[in-house]
Amino acid sequence: MTSYKSFEELKCWQACDELKRYIREEVLTKLPKHERYELFSQLLRASRSATANIAEGWGRYRFKKIL
Repeated sequence: MTSYKSFEELKCWQACDELKRYIREEVLTKLPKHERYELFSQLLRASRSATANIAEGWGRYRFKKIL
């Protein structure tokens, strides 16, 4: 079993981070001007939420040391 020290080491988080960068750099820059205000913000928020949800889940259900 692999022991991770941070959620950033998880392969699923790394894949979501790559997807987030791809959407921001490749997809959003090529949107037509009339879609920049509606679709742009939706895609950006959705791409950010995947990494944020993994990070949030990482901190849950951690057992504290009982002394």
